[in-house]
Amino acid sequence: DGEVHINELKNGNTEMFWNPSSEVRRQRLKRHIVLFEEQTDFESERLWQHVTSAINKGDQHRATQEKFVLEEEQRNAARERRESGTEWKPLLFQHDAGTNEWRYKYEDLRPWDPLNDIAQFEKDGILQTMERHLSTRMSNHKATCINNQITRHKRSAKDCRRRKTSDQPSNHSQNTESSCSTPESVQELSDDDGKYLGFESLCAQCGKEMNHLKEIHSAVLSLQKAQQDIHR
Repeated sequence: DGEVHINELKNGNTEMFWNPSSEVRRQRLKRHIVLFEEQTDFESERLWQHVTSAINKGDQHRATQEKFVLEEEQRNAARERRESGTEWKPLLFQHDAGTNEWRYKYEDLRPWDPLNDIAQFEKDGILQTMERHLSTRMSNHKATCINNQITRHKRSAKDCRRRKTSDQPSNHSQNTESSCSTPESVQELSDDDGKYLGFESLCAQCGKEMNHLKEIHSAVLSLQKAQQDIHR
């Protein structure tokens, strides 16, 4: 966020390498971090806190010692897994055999869309983007749920008509009330029809994702308010 200089040790000259302008700063995405007390033991900031503290204090000897302690613990843990035959299964990374590198499973390399993307955040180690509109995946899933319910409704109506035809004599079919309450035809459904048929409560996954989005939206609004208070 500040100026970066190149210091030439031979002649003592200093050259400006990077100077972020106010316009560059304005274009940056707002970054939020997980509070330290909410981090798990193996998140980097908490795991390396003693090393970081020593570096900030300029104590290189203590920083090296703390780093050695961490690395020894990791070596011992790896040794114990080998001896017990326990396979190490990373939660957030996968090995790329082509490049022989470990890659983050949920990396999002698409360009930022300022018209649709509101905020990018991490939940349980998974990188996610909050959008202004429902994602295509959710929209398609919702449409599939509705179509499935319409299909079941039509099938139910067809079965009902079949039962009425087979159970009632032909000369009484017009005068005998059927025990089936399903309408005999399904026209184009309006919003009110959808509510009548129970389509507003689609499936558990749709409801769960909608509630999740509401929680995220509420959290983002709270963060924005806190940020405004900090600026004031």
